[in-house]
Amino acid sequence: MKIAIDGPSGAGKSYLSKTIAAHYGFIHVDTGALYRTLGLYALRAGIARDKVAEICPHLEKIEVSLSFTSEGQRVLLNGEDVTDLIRTPEISMYASAVSAVPAVRDFLLETQRSIARAHSVVMDGRDIGTVILPDAEVKIFLVANDRARAKRRLAELEEKGIQTTLEEVLADMAKRDENDRTRATAPAVAAEDAVLLDNSELTRDQTVEAAIRIIEEKRQK
Repeated sequence: MKIAIDGPSGAGKSYLSKTIAAHYGFIHVDTGALYRTLGLYALRAGIARDKVAEICPHLEKIEVSLSFTSEGQRVLLNGEDVTDLIRTPEISMYASAVSAVPAVRDFLLETQRSIARAHSVVMDGRDIGTVILPDAEVKIFLVANDRARAKRRLAELEEKGIQTTLEEVLADMAKRDENDRTRATAPAVAAEDAVLLDNSELTRDQTVEAAIRIIEEKRQK
């Protein structure tokens, strides 16, 4: 079974997807981590964010892979576990930039689809239901208002020891939302057959309960 969960940053896609995957015994695939990893590579290679297309000649020597442990997904860059290095605001903006490069999306497409062919998955990202898994049995587009999303992202960053402000998070989020929504390749929009789930006023548990109801309704049909 394939479950696609899309939506903007800070909506809670990762937590929801992990929890849903655990509930059903499926594999959780955080596709954003793949783009973040290529963003990290670009940063390390000295490629400016406004010139990330320069990563294209490097793709043939980049290996990005996922491993799944009892603690969740780990992402490897040429054999190095970079899972804990790709969650900074700077890497978030790099991820948004590289994800707009068609060659990068093509490079990662088969990696994502091959996992879904081999396992039942809950896959989250921004174009899962429209591009990566258009045949997913369940598609959820998770949204929340800007301030709710920014507060959640700020709390996540503070947990990791990253110091910033709500205003800075709001600004970065607005910029990334605009980039993702208006990019020419695979824009971050809801699939026509996706169910919209607004969790602005919902707790994490309530969001999970609402998502499970959506999934069960789809499975019964």
